[in-house]
Amino acid sequence: MDHTNHVRLTPAELTPDILEGATVYGQDDETIGSVDHVHGSQVVIDVGGFLGIGAKSVAVSATDLDFMRDEDGDVHAVTSWTKDQLKEMPEHRD
Repeated sequence: MDHTNHVRLTPAELTPDILEGATVYGQDDETIGSVDHVHGSQVVIDVGGFLGIGAKSVAVSATDLDFMRDEDGDVHAVTSWTKDQLKEMPEHRD
């Protein structure tokens, strides 16, 4: 996926209503997870699993993600983290 034409979200758009459910892409546009919820300045990502079953929730700083909209208006995020790096993080529990 070419992200060069995607519109970056403004700080005012970084709200739970907009971010929750967004797909998170890692290196080489690999799908590494999806945003489960926003917890303060952190974004909780469900990593791995299938249809939400067996996924591990990890929290990362919102600044570690570059949120944008594609040509269809769908919100997604890009990060330099890999799926394996996120899986190695401590599990987030509310």
